[in-house]
Amino acid sequence: MKHAIVCAGILVSVAGVAGAFPAGAHGNGGKAGAFGLSELSEASKECIKCHEQQNPAIYEQWGDSLHYRANVGCFECHMADEADVDAFNHYGNTISVIVSPRDCARCHEHEVAEFEASHHAKAGRILGSLDNVLAEVVEGNKGMVTESFPMGVSAAAVNGCWQCHGSEVKVHADGSLDPATWPNSGIGRINPDGSEGSCAACHGRHSFSAAQARHPDNCGKCHMGPDHPQKEVYEESKHGIQFFANEDKMNLDSPKWIVGEDYSAAPTCATCHMSATKNQPVTHDVGMRISWNNRPPISIRPELSDKKMGLPGADVPWQVRRHNMQDVCLNCHNQGWVDNFYIQYDGLIDLYNTKFAAPGKKLYALAKPLMKNVKFGNKIDFTWFELWHHEGRRARHAAAMMGPDYTHWHGTYEIARNFYTEFIPELEELVEKGMHSGDADKVAAAEKLQAAIDETLATDDHKWFIGEMDPAEAAARKKAAEEFKARYKD
Repeated sequence: MKHAIVCAGILVSVAGVAGAFPAGAHGNGGKAGAFGLSELSEASKECIKCHEQQNPAIYEQWGDSLHYRANVGCFECHMADEADVDAFNHYGNTISVIVSPRDCARCHEHEVAEFEASHHAKAGRILGSLDNVLAEVVEGNKGMVTESFPMGVSAAAVNGCWQCHGSEVKVHADGSLDPATWPNSGIGRINPDGSEGSCAACHGRHSFSAAQARHPDNCGKCHMGPDHPQKEVYEESKHGIQFFANEDKMNLDSPKWIVGEDYSAAPTCATCHMSATKNQPVTHDVGMRISWNNRPPISIRPELSDKKMGLPGADVPWQVRRHNMQDVCLNCHNQGWVDNFYIQYDGLIDLYNTKFAAPGKKLYALAKPLMKNVKFGNKIDFTWFELWHHEGRRARHAAAMMGPDYTHWHGTYEIARNFYTEFIPELEELVEKGMHSGDADKVAAAEKLQAAIDETLATDDHKWFIGEMDPAEAAARKKAAEEFKARYKD
């Protein structure tokens, strides 16, 4: 049976049990205040009698939350309809363990709509991607057997990929949740009600603290490591340095948290990607201020990736998103500074795309006929994967966030080193084997690949590697080196 309550001043429809709320708390004549229920429901009072004893930490976290102040208790969030696949009877009330974005939307409809339109909510779609082949097959086995996975599942995927990207939660016939898929707070979790995402990935249960969500450490569960080290990059950037030196000035607990009004010491991840400015409201679509998608082997504009995923962002051009981000930047920097930063950033993206990503992708494709037809069954599979997925992403993400060490030493240096000393030699080895294979098709493929290697290395970007640097450039570099030595000569 559906009921209506007033939450945060909005009349919304919720699934519940008749009589669960105080008299008049549902319907247009409800006893609801402007920012929540006028008193705690009897159902939630019953929950508290047990849980404050059995789970005192959870009770304390809820007691420190805005939900507590609004008389939104256990039942208001965990209530379920009897028809819900994960619903069960708990001391006379129908509830579910998982509180999905669809549940949160009872009160936070706008925020959930924005979140559902974001890449965050779609992170669980990695389950069928190339990355997951690594965790399921290359790294893992089927040794973890559960009721929902009688043939086994990889513990590497369960404990690794799924904990950030989200699992597809499986519900047993008795209503219990399969241990391979729960507990899980992955931001793209696929919930039993069909919704995608987990609000608790950022707003930790049961306090749902805004201050926690605003802190850069909150993003570090997922945005760190060899392929997307945003947390580490932030910490080395001037933004991160300023934050950690002035954390006590950040006013993180402020209900209204507008950069330039409520704080000015430093930006956090939330400041740049989500939080309010004087001209923009809070957004839960983290892609609305990003003008490059640096996830793929070759960087693309975000509206293109949104279109591939069927997201409404397909209609929002990158120029609009860049304007949104610049509106954040301009609270601390002038227009010239901001414009020049983006020239630097775009220059790095162009360098990576043009010099390494585009030719590398072409060469790798031409090498396929000469390789064992097994994903990650060849050394060069790992070499190319790490060139774009690890080193390439590091360089691009770091340039976006002004982390010079990750841009260079963990980024472009490692790209170049591995391109010239691993990738090209491995391609040439495949050519050599193909030419001597005695297979006409492989010989032809080898000849085609060799021609492409020669063409690539003959370009201005790469000809230094075959000793054919432009004489004028070589002379200029020699002159500059001599001037440098003379300048610092004793």
